[in-house]
Amino acid sequence: MNREGLIMIISAPSGAGKTTLCRRLRQRFPAMRESISFSTRQPRPGEKDGEDYCFVSRDEFQAMVTQGAFAEWAEVHGNLYGTALRTLEEARETGTDLLLDIDCQGALSLKKNFPGGVYVFIIPPSMDELRRRLEGRSSDVPEVIERRIRRASDEIREARWYDYIIINDRIEEAFEELSAVVLAQSRTTPRMLGRVAKLFDI
Repeated sequence: MNREGLIMIISAPSGAGKTTLCRRLRQRFPAMRESISFSTRQPRPGEKDGEDYCFVSRDEFQAMVTQGAFAEWAEVHGNLYGTALRTLEEARETGTDLLLDIDCQGALSLKKNFPGGVYVFIIPPSMDELRRRLEGRSSDVPEVIERRIRRASDEIREARWYDYIIINDRIEEAFEELSAVVLAQSRTTPRMLGRVAKLFDI
């Protein structure tokens, strides 16, 4: 009896600290892999096919859509992005823990098409703090920051259907809470039965 892989889906408004938390999570749980999405955009300098994204043409992507190959997909800024259903199925069947960093739209689509994932939403302690973080990046013009703030309000409303909500006020506390979710979910009965069977020969 194989251990069932843990599929962790994490969403957050821009500036909430999701990228930092996901990076730390993979460091603490090195067996956890990051899901590699398919994309039609051109690789950026330093990006590698099969590591950062699986880069495909628009025709190839559309063919996969027609075949029902994606658990979720969306068009963002003129490019197509998708999570292959087979990637999730193989991870669950082989006992591989998988981490998906995905927006609310994609997460909701995924929840409808692939039951069994664990959904975590990261939020900032306040909109004022979110604004401070976005402005502190010094990488976006004011118009972009305002657009991100407006989008954040809409995204936070979607938190109601996630399994867990973590408020990232202090990064260390938020990270420990996120780690606790991973530990608890890795001890559920479907993920422990295989180990128990081996230990006790049952």
